[in-house]
Amino acid sequence: MGHPQHSFETHVRGNTELLVLIKGVADQDQQAMAALYDATSRLVYGLVLRILGDPSAAEEVLLDVYMQAWKQASRYSEDRGSPMAWLTTIARSRALDRLRSGSQERQRSQPLELVEQYATAGGADDAAKASELQRFVHRALDALSPEQREVIELAYYRGLSHREIASELGQPLGTVKTRTRLGMLKLREMLKPLSAEGIL
Repeated sequence: MGHPQHSFETHVRGNTELLVLIKGVADQDQQAMAALYDATSRLVYGLVLRILGDPSAAEEVLLDVYMQAWKQASRYSEDRGSPMAWLTTIARSRALDRLRSGSQERQRSQPLELVEQYATAGGADDAAKASELQRFVHRALDALSPEQREVIELAYYRGLSHREIASELGQPLGTVKTRTRLGMLKLREMLKPLSAEGIL
C-alpha cells in the first residue's frame, strides 16, 4: 500500500528539485545548468536517440536541447507542464527538425574547429581579422570554468577523444562528456555574435 504514495512523493520531490534548477539556469547559473544536465540528460538523450537512430546525431541534438534550455529557462512556466515535459518537448522538436533538415544542415557543434579553419584560411588581407577572431575565442575560453576549459583544450588542441581525456585526467567518462558539452554550450552562445556577422 505504501509504494504508490512513495512513488508520488519521489516524483513531486524530483519535480521540485528540477524547478529550483531551472530557476538557477534562468539566472545564468552554470552550476545549476550542470546539475540539470546531469539529472535529465540520460532520459532526454534516450528520446532523441529513438527518434534519430544515430548516436552521433543524437549527441549533437542533445547539446542543442540544453543550449535552448539555457536561453529559454526564464520563460519556463509550470502551467505548461513539468520540467521533464518541457525538456522532452524541446528535445522532440529539435530531433524532428534534425530529421527534416538532413545531413546538409548539420549543426555546428564545434566552434573552435570553425574558428581554426577561418583563421588559417585566406591571405594577408585576412590577417588582422583572424588575429581579432583568435583574441575573441581566447576571451570566450577564459570565461569557461577551469574544468570545462581543460577538457575542451585537450579535445581540440591535442585531438584527444573523450575516453583519452578521461584516462589522462583520471576522471569518469561521463564527467568528461558533461564538462565538454556544457563548455561547448557556453562557447556557442558566446561566439554567436560572430555567426551574426557571417564570420562563423
